[in-house]
Parts: sequence; C-alpha cells; structure tokens
Amino acid sequence: MAFLQVQFFSGCLNVASTVNVILPEANQGIGIKAGESDVLPKVLYLLHGYSDDHSIWMRRTSVERYAAERNLAVIMPAVNHSFYCNEAYGERYWDYVSEELPATMHRFFRLSDRAEDTYVAGLSMGGYGAMRLALTYPERFAAAASFSGAVRIERILTHHSEDGRAKAIFGEQTDLSGTEVDLFYLMKKNAKSAHKPKLYVSCGTKDFLYEHHQQFIPALLENGWDVTRHDEPDAIHEWGFWDQEIRKFIGRFIV
Repeated sequence: MAFLQVQFFSGCLNVASTVNVILPEANQGIGIKAGESDVLPKVLYLLHGYSDDHSIWMRRTSVERYAAERNLAVIMPAVNHSFYCNEAYGERYWDYVSEELPATMHRFFRLSDRAEDTYVAGLSMGGYGAMRLALTYPERFAAAASFSGAVRIERILTHHSEDGRAKAIFGEQTDLSGTEVDLFYLMKKNAKSAHKPKLYVSCGTKDFLYEHHQQFIPALLENGWDVTRHDEPDAIHEWGFWDQEIRKFIGRFIV
C-alpha cells in the first residue's frame, strides 16, 4: 500500500489540514496478499476517537494489511475534540468531514464514487461520527461501523460539561434530543430511506460505553435498520479489541 500524508487548505476550517491516506498498489510487497486490479479502489473513511488524531489507526492496528486484500483506499482525517460536529465556538468539522473532505479526496485521487464502494467506520467518538454520517446520508454508504461508539450524544454532553468541551461544541444547548446531532432522531428521520447501509455495531461488555451500545441496537432494529451486533465478553476500551474489529469489518462487509 502507498501511504500518503496529505496537507491541503480547508475552506470549512479556514486552516491547513492534514489527512492520512493509504492507497492500493499493484505490487504490495512481501507478506501482503493483493492482486493487480484495474478497478477503481473502494473507499473507507476511518475516524479516530476523542484522545487520538489522524495517525492513530496506522500506529495501533494493521489496517494497511487488511485494506490491501480488498483493493481499499483508507482516508483518515483529524477533527480534534469536535465530535465530528460544527462547533458553536470553533470550527465546522461536520461540514468538513461530510462534504469538503470527500470532494477533496476524489479530486486528488482516482477513487470509486459509487455508494456500493463507500464505507465509514470509527471508534469511540469516531464511532459516533461514523453512525452520524451513515444515518444522515444513508444513500452514500454500503456499510458503516461503530466500535465502542459514543452513540448517546446527550450523555457525552453531560460528561464533558465540566471541562468546557460541551459548551465549545454545542453552545448553550442543554438538550440535544431531536436535533441533527442525535443519532436516535436521525435513525427515525431516515428510517424509510430508499437505500440504507448495513450497520456493524460492536462493544466490549466491560467498556464504559457498553450501556450506550445496549440502548442503540434495539432502537436501530425498531426503526428497520440492518444491524449486525457484536458484544465482546470482558473487552474494555482498548486497541487490541479495535484492531480485531476493523479487521472483521473489512473482511465481512467490504467485498
């Protein structure tokens, strides 16, 4: 795989931005199974968690090897602590990841632009971001995944109220239910979409976000979404589990 660190000026953020990208090659090198292909690569947007950045998936997992077997390009943006939202007192990260980033990547690289070749996944805060993208724009994705996802955004608002992050992102709002950042609202709003991606949602049973996971799955099923659930016994919020899960998602859902 080719590994690129891409710096470009973001109009949404009004600042130079960095994205890590891995792209398939005809000859992947020793130990990586991949065949030559003249088909445009599929695309996976892979999102980081609250305490990480765009480099973390390459540093803590073998996502490069897993992607090589599927002729898959992987795009890893940085969004700081934004929860993939347009911040009330900050930057327009939702506009960036949902609109500007895909347009820019397709302008820079030869990638498939078909919905059936487009995927999104993330861990923790990135799990929330991946689900928000899939539930807001179901017509854009073939499948989406949340690993240990922070899918109850109103709980996150409460959790980060003391450190000031909640106010920076959401301003004076104290109730996010029924808004465009609420996944439970979005799953109902777009329940009758003509095209809905397959969803994969996983969490460890000893993860501090497991309660969110248990509430999220039944709500998705109730609203008619195609969900595969995985509860990992005794797993916590850690990279051994997430490496396992990204390999599983790519192997089962990206074909």
